[in-house]
Amino acid sequence: MTNFSRRKLLAGAGALALTAGCANGVGSDGGSKIDARADSALDFLFTNYPDSRTLATKAAGMLIMPLVSEAGFGVGGSYGRGALRINDVTVDYYSTTAASFGLQIGAQQYAHVLFFMTEEALSEFRRSPGWTLGADARFAVSNEGASLGVDTTTALSPVIAVVFGQAGLIAGATIEGNKYSRIIP
Repeated sequence: MTNFSRRKLLAGAGALALTAGCANGVGSDGGSKIDARADSALDFLFTNYPDSRTLATKAAGMLIMPLVSEAGFGVGGSYGRGALRINDVTVDYYSTTAASFGLQIGAQQYAHVLFFMTEEALSEFRRSPGWTLGADARFAVSNEGASLGVDTTTALSPVIAVVFGQAGLIAGATIEGNKYSRIIP
């Protein structure tokens, strides 16, 4: 009978340790880590691409995804977490995921910011249980002059996506087709 009690005690302690190790968000500092990474990503963006500061001041809100990891070998996927900010205040946290199939091999990491240029686009994003970047978004890319490719057509778009800080072995980074979902960090 003593062995049975010891087994129960060990099993209970193991289950408690396993549960404590799970990232359930209760009492975690996940939000502050995401915010710190988002601050760092914005600092990098504003320093290296000064035009992005103008987008930020005109935007109704920004979704900052400071680190998205992507890998693929025939079948690929990506994942990242970020912060939605309105008036420079984090209001929600989101994850982004994507899957891809085809001729691909390698891994990379990058950051991106979605600038919601209208209240309607921001509201639609926040109401959606799982929002996918679609055809109404415009992509601003950097060129040699540390300037973003923002022209009159792009500036009138409801959502402007800026991808930056790519590092890795996959050529290019695309966020078209990424799914964004609200999370509790």
